[in-house]
Amino acid sequence: MTPQGIVVTGATGGLGRALVAQLARPGVALLICGRDAERLAAVAAQARQKGAMVEVLQADLMQDTGCVAFDSAVTAFDSRYPIALLLANAGVKTGNRAGIEAEGQTARIVAVNLTAVMLCAQSVLPAMRHRQRGRIALIGSMAGISPQPDLLSYSATKAGVAAYATALRRELRGSGVGVSLVLPGFIDTPMTDRHLGPTPMLLSAATAAAAIVKGLVHNRNVIAVPRSLRLLIAISNALPAALSDRIDRMFRAEIQPDPDEADGPPRPPM
Repeated sequence: MTPQGIVVTGATGGLGRALVAQLARPGVALLICGRDAERLAAVAAQARQKGAMVEVLQADLMQDTGCVAFDSAVTAFDSRYPIALLLANAGVKTGNRAGIEAEGQTARIVAVNLTAVMLCAQSVLPAMRHRQRGRIALIGSMAGISPQPDLLSYSATKAGVAAYATALRRELRGSGVGVSLVLPGFIDTPMTDRHLGPTPMLLSAATAAAAIVKGLVHNRNVIAVPRSLRLLIAISNALPAALSDRIDRMFRAEIQPDPDEADGPPRPPM
């Protein structure tokens, strides 16, 4: 029997590693994508220990060459292991100071968090539509439905992912291909370690990954982790803007620079 093909981008991040660990089992073939070869090898080794077949793609999805490499790898992988699931998980999180972001930071966040997500979905879509089955899971964020002033571009790109997921789901209705929008809250990962401020309802990466996979098994269109945080955000969003903004001030944070970001910390205000 041909193994079930699953593709995971951002597989070396905290949530990505946990998702791979949840998905790895006999009868599954994984294509895992990330930028760091050493970390990719470690994630692949752990997945193989669980009985999964694993292929690795080292690529930077911020670059056009990385997206082209991903598209080629997906085509080759799908010919061997028909892809049943894409988890478009790659993402970066950086902050700002007084509304000013570091030189090149905005373009980087848009490229990884939004453009690459859409291109990855389009890479797997033709074969899925041809087979009339499969699921595309796009990793958004609670910040996409509750935009944060400390995360300007991040919030905007995650809101874009939410809109794209909804539009794509409507486009694919009746095709046999499903779309899931995943809305994680705060997860205990190195990315969240750089968030110096309140982190309400913080979940471990393993707990969050288990909840996401459960939602995918049940073919949910929206998977909020945790669901209670999404409910609180919905209540806050329904309040008058002045009151909602006042509540948001209690959760202000400083976002430390991404160590992988070549451009350094945000510029001070002019």
